Amino acid sequence: MLGLVQSIKIALAQIAPRLGGLQANLASHHRLLDEARAGDVDLLVFPELGLTGYLLQDLAAEVAMRLDDPRLVSLAAATDGMSAIVSFVEESADHRLFIAAALLEDGELRHVHRKLFLPTYGLFDERRFFAAGDTLRAVPSRLGVGIGIGVCEDFWHLAVPQVLALDGAQILVNVSSSPGRDLAATNEVGLGTATSWRTLMRTYAQLTTSFVVFCNRVGVDESISFWGGSEVIAPNGAAILSAPLYDEGLYTVDIATADIRRERIALPLLRDERPELNIRELERIVAERAGLASDSTAEPDAEPGHDLTAVDPPSAAIGFRANRGHERKS
Repeated sequence: MLGLVQSIKIALAQIAPRLGGLQANLASHHRLLDEARAGDVDLLVFPELGLTGYLLQDLAAEVAMRLDDPRLVSLAAATDGMSAIVSFVEESADHRLFIAAALLEDGELRHVHRKLFLPTYGLFDERRFFAAGDTLRAVPSRLGVGIGIGVCEDFWHLAVPQVLALDGAQILVNVSSSPGRDLAATNEVGLGTATSWRTLMRTYAQLTTSFVVFCNRVGVDESISFWGGSEVIAPNGAAILSAPLYDEGLYTVDIATADIRRERIALPLLRDERPELNIRELERIVAERAGLASDSTAEPDAEPGHDLTAVDPPSAAIGFRANRGHERKS
């Protein structure tokens, strides 16, 4: 299909979900799906936890849904004739909670991605409330291209977009709830977080010769504000849609899948990747870190699993002289 002249209309739902307001957010999603369909949108993308709000903490279990939840089934049914990516708290059969993003197409739930990397630094504490996913797959789509989905922090780990592209994704989608941090006039848009994300998205687009879709939320949860700035990046790294900071809205753009073919033929980076080399060296690194093999970067006499050679303990307690005969008596 990539050889055909094909246009895909993408809409980014840069919304401010209500924290813990699952029913209100479901109604908003249905309304935006109707609006997107009226505008002949092919793919509608919602942000991370768009159905629940982000700073859930102990509310997570109250708004969690299993994949057979009638509310999620109803939302999937509303995608007849189009595709949508929605994000919610998924409860597994064994009652683990995941930050999930699902591809809904033609009335069905086609694919679910569970967030792989849960940040616990700065203001983040996701690992306390959620389990981490352990599967990464690209998925064929009714759009005629492969889709690869990541959730926010996933794209701060470079293996994620690379694996998705090698697995067949031609559109990489990151759904995010990125809070605004690092305000500074020295940054591109006066917001350090936005500058970092824009750098990442352009880099991944060029290195994987894929379209990259970044959908970030706006609004406030408790005292945390979210900056929006959603974007669509072409396979050559050029931004073809940049939504404004902080403004809620539905932002659309048409992309040409022929751009993927042209870029990948002119710059065959994916063709020349060597995943077998990555696997071999990663297996070595894992074995060395686990102490199952000698570490090629460690000191010669280091014990397994350690980088440095053990040193002899001090001959006397810290604060006392080695030769007590020279100590001054009171």
